[in-house]
Amino acid sequence: MVEHSGGDEIWNSDDELEIDNYQSSPMSETSGGPAGTTSPDFIQKGISDEMFASFIEMGFSSEMIVRAIEETGGANSEPTLILETLFQFSTSDEPSSSKSKVINPLIGMGFTEENVLKAIQEYGDENIDELTNALLTYAEVEKMSETKDENINTHDDDNLYTLSSDDEGKLNYSNEDSILQDLIKMDYSREEAAKAIERCGKDVSVEEVVDFICAAQMARQFDEFFAEQDKKELITKSKKRRVYNEPPRRERKPNTATANDELIRLPNPMIGFGVPNEPGLMKHRPVPIPDVARGPPYFYYENVAMAPKGVWAKISSHLYDVMPEFVDSKYFCAAARKRGYVHNLPIHNRYQIQPPPHYTIQEAFPLTKRWWPTWDKRLKLNCLVTCIASAQLTNRLREKLERHDGEPPESVQKEVLASCRKWNLVWVGTNKLAPLEADEMEKLLGFPIDHTRGGGISRTDRFKSLGNSFQVDTVAYHLSVLKPLFPNGINVLSLFTGIGGGEVALHRLKIQMNVVVSVEISDVNRNILSDFWKQTNQTGILREFSDVTKLDNHTIERLMDEYGGFDLVIGGSPCNNLAGGNRISRVGLEGDHSSLFFEYCRILETVRRKSADMRRR
Repeated sequence: MVEHSGGDEIWNSDDELEIDNYQSSPMSETSGGPAGTTSPDFIQKGISDEMFASFIEMGFSSEMIVRAIEETGGANSEPTLILETLFQFSTSDEPSSSKSKVINPLIGMGFTEENVLKAIQEYGDENIDELTNALLTYAEVEKMSETKDENINTHDDDNLYTLSSDDEGKLNYSNEDSILQDLIKMDYSREEAAKAIERCGKDVSVEEVVDFICAAQMARQFDEFFAEQDKKELITKSKKRRVYNEPPRRERKPNTATANDELIRLPNPMIGFGVPNEPGLMKHRPVPIPDVARGPPYFYYENVAMAPKGVWAKISSHLYDVMPEFVDSKYFCAAARKRGYVHNLPIHNRYQIQPPPHYTIQEAFPLTKRWWPTWDKRLKLNCLVTCIASAQLTNRLREKLERHDGEPPESVQKEVLASCRKWNLVWVGTNKLAPLEADEMEKLLGFPIDHTRGGGISRTDRFKSLGNSFQVDTVAYHLSVLKPLFPNGINVLSLFTGIGGGEVALHRLKIQMNVVVSVEISDVNRNILSDFWKQTNQTGILREFSDVTKLDNHTIERLMDEYGGFDLVIGGSPCNNLAGGNRISRVGLEGDHSSLFFEYCRILETVRRKSADMRRR
């Protein structure tokens, strides 16, 4: 999905919220001991408990307070003079002062003093972001070691998240309460754990719930990377956009598969109606398409699988009660991408585009095999997102590994692997890890080489556009049924086009695109699609519009009269208010951005109504 009108939301992370809490409430614990206690040094200097506690609550260390008292004349010093001296120390460049200013806030955020000191020793105390990242990594490693099966990831070749596996090593629990207790023991908050269990379902394993929580945390961290640039624009908005032209519900008998949200579950494994080279391939849908939804014209809608509870039931109800097909693209390439698709396409006689994709990391990037350590058992990468790890992080991982001759200890392996999974790092040399480059992401997602390169497109724009795109091999597998249906070519209405994942899929399937009317808000993405159209020598017509909200019904009907109608309406509206990482405005389809789903519904309804009129002529 692509950003539409307004850019990324500004989503505060857990760290930011904790910092806010720290700044608005007294410190309960410091490196000098609990507030309200008095050390022997202070007793000897005649300092009262109340004065000591006050200084501790302000965040000053015991050592700093001792120095301030000594330099201001001892026990008879005025409190205001001691406080002034403490503030002078706080603004100095001395190591004890700067470290105290860093240690206390981090402890106040919930990190242990042992881990804070360890992180400062390894990374210094100047970069709070790097320290926080290191502390989060330590926390994940500790959670992993506290699980009942400590080596659950070591032997899971199909691992996607810190504790996820679709095929083996399940930690099965008898009921919802036991899963909740296990998650609390792993240091997840009760509220976070309960919400995750509610979203994933009562019969889910603890491992799958952890997968969901980790994915949400990563999504929040990744999206915040790009949020700052849109902060000023977002603040100027005085009120939220109303739901866009939500179409009136037609009176029809509810489909039993989607009338009750409890029946729409994320399948495990997430293979939809079947994927290549895997058992469970279906020739017919488990729930037939309602007559009102049958094509042509065909429609194909995509969004994130792990949306808030009730969202997929609502999406389905507005798309003619068609049952969603949930698919993880790890079955089509070497990276995960869990998505839901609602469409009225046939499912029989699907086929893969050729050549077939690479299914493992080392198949996709064979040069990494030389450097890949035996203790890194990953075969798949995580979901490809919109930002990458910093050079500072990869350099520190290298330094950590180089401290050991031969294979590093298990604790170091776990810590390194946690960063590898979080940031999709690959091995490029001895003890050298690196994030994926944009061209490597293009390969994993099924796009041509240099699809997003050049033409004034920045490296940051490339990562952002690719992170929001379709996985071409997955989409092409679904669209492959169109080839025999349209031997003379197809007319496509492409909504929220992005970098043209649907168009690339049709091109790779060798389905002639006679007409593509594309609607995409991003100038960068429109330029990418236009370049692709020219570079692949397309002979059809490409018409580009920028805003779905301005594509009115009259314009749609005029375009259909001009080109003879549309055979396929394809797109995926923005997922900003659906993604698990958005804790501020994860309000579902009523959010500022994700409410654009109703524009898809409006346009699709207009196309289908006009198509029916054209057939009757």
